[in-house]
Amino acid sequence: MQRLTADSVTLGYEQRVIAENLSVEIPDHSFTVIVGPNACGKSTLLRALSRMLKPSRGQVLLDGQAIHRMPAKKVARTLGLLPQSSIAPDGITVADLVARGRYPHQGLLRQWSPEDERIVEESMASTGVGELGDRYVDELSGGQRQRVWIAMALAQQTPLLLLDEPTTYLDIQHQIDVLDLCAELHETQGRTLVAVLHDLNHAARYATHLIAMREGEIVAEGAPGEIVTAELVERVFGLRCQVISDPETGTPLVVPAARVRGARSGGVAVGRGAGA
Repeated sequence: MQRLTADSVTLGYEQRVIAENLSVEIPDHSFTVIVGPNACGKSTLLRALSRMLKPSRGQVLLDGQAIHRMPAKKVARTLGLLPQSSIAPDGITVADLVARGRYPHQGLLRQWSPEDERIVEESMASTGVGELGDRYVDELSGGQRQRVWIAMALAQQTPLLLLDEPTTYLDIQHQIDVLDLCAELHETQGRTLVAVLHDLNHAARYATHLIAMREGEIVAEGAPGEIVTAELVERVFGLRCQVISDPETGTPLVVPAARVRGARSGGVAVGRGAGA
């Protein structure tokens, strides 16, 4: 049995149902990426897997236990989360924010220790923010802040790490930097990563396991090279395309179909000179 699963869950907000009778197993030691069009339920599923959203039916299981019945600190020692919108407290330094990742390991009988200090330093070094410890988080660029949040999640030292759209608002260079970092964490540390991404080509390049969703349902899942086809992309995203081999990685690369120049819509030519 996989460490993290959803068993026939119904998910939604108040009276609005997003997904019904949804089941999924996250492969251990995988870099799983969830993709799909806007409002398909991918972030809702991640929120349920992370214990932030309780299913109205069914249950999410962590190591065979219903996650909502587990103590919060016990969950936090096993599962780390990087939310879609992370807001740091005013006036907090990078080192202090990363140190908060050690909170689940603190208790009445265990206070801050040299081991905690070492883990914080290692987490900052592995994410490339080791030189920023004394800087205030709100002074940093978007890419630097995202690395700091990942460092805090790493400091929890959890075998499972969930990331909700970790590349949102970042430019292309910082998107690749963050995804390269995630891939390195997966490959070198054996962590199980689950991420929601909007960019299908990024998902196909980095994921070892891909979950494609539409309208609250899982349409396909498996290795990107096995499931990403032009037919799947059109079915999930409504996009006509070709799927070719990425010349850099050999992974699937989605190339959208070109707009037909001079095509007509509603009797009016769409193209240069139309109506001029």
